[in-house]
Amino acid sequence: MSFSAYLREGEHVGLRPFRLADGPEFTARVHESRHLHHPWLAPPATTEEYEAYATPLIEGAGRVGFLVCERETGAIAGFVNINNIVYGAFDCGALGYGAFAHAAGRGLFREALGLVVAQAFAPGDEGGLALHRLEANIQPGNAASLALVRGAGFRQEGFSPDFLFVDGAWRDHERWAITADMPGA
Repeated sequence: MSFSAYLREGEHVGLRPFRLADGPEFTARVHESRHLHHPWLAPPATTEEYEAYATPLIEGAGRVGFLVCERETGAIAGFVNINNIVYGAFDCGALGYGAFAHAAGRGLFREALGLVVAQAFAPGDEGGLALHRLEANIQPGNAASLALVRGAGFRQEGFSPDFLFVDGAWRDHERWAITADMPGA
């Protein structure tokens, strides 16, 4: 059974918008994936936290969120958000993402990230975001995330000490980016 409202589809995954009704499945997947996410990120683990997290993504004020779903079942495999979207001379957004444990290591997120990049760079009249640049800020020890962006064609642009407050402390991050004119974008 295939979910019919995907914004973009690949061979194994589809992207669709967040819905408030996804809270129970999303938070159940978060609980199953705590060992995978810690210490890199802390997605919402309760329905109330999920609603507060998903509402701005649904409303689309400067950010957009995509649930990554397995095409055959519609099961949520993870999420990719484009945050801090700024248009004008910048036309840029910052990625935030996480796979859920049942989907990790299966290549689903490599496919999903490619779909998100395509959606981000597609012209607005084609339903895309018409961005020029996407950034990903990743903690140096997060080997899986670094491999994901490297494999998607992102280039390393720098290092930001004490960049984000994660897991109770300010954490260093590597800055990676891809632009619409780069190969693979």
